[in-house]
Amino acid sequence: MKAIAAGLAALLVAVSPLAHAQTSTGRLSQVDMNALTDARIVIVKATLQLTPDQEKYWPPIEQAIRQRAKDRQERLEGVVERTEGRADRNPLENSQNRNPVELMQRRADILAQRAADLKKLADAWQPLFQMLTPDQKQRMAALTIVALRDVSSAVEQRRMQDY
Repeated sequence: MKAIAAGLAALLVAVSPLAHAQTSTGRLSQVDMNALTDARIVIVKATLQLTPDQEKYWPPIEQAIRQRAKDRQERLEGVVERTEGRADRNPLENSQNRNPVELMQRRADILAQRAADLKKLADAWQPLFQMLTPDQKQRMAALTIVALRDVSSAVEQRRMQDY
């Protein structure tokens, strides 16, 4: 539990400056997103307290985490590009100019990419997870629960801002 508390404290320290460093559009820059990914990786590693034997399984996990974050950033940039021109038009014009088939195809492509990234991450974790001690597995589960709560809170906060 001490490791989890230390990890969360580190995350708050890392994220606080990033929250204030947002661009004028309200989004984090690529540099800030990379720093946030770095902080997340450090927290997970610190929480797990890997042994030297376990450490050799870490590089593919870190690579999968970084690739997933990079792909997410690219998807967000694509959304921004697609929505930039819509802000000047009224909702009726926006709805008339949308192609529902293209929307479904684009959504399917996005979901396929997210699924592939998640599969790569799960595959990268598999060898290390088998070597974790029960205590490490418990810390990993606790960190996952905390992270999911934070994501859920952020989503709800974003919905309220949009509303």
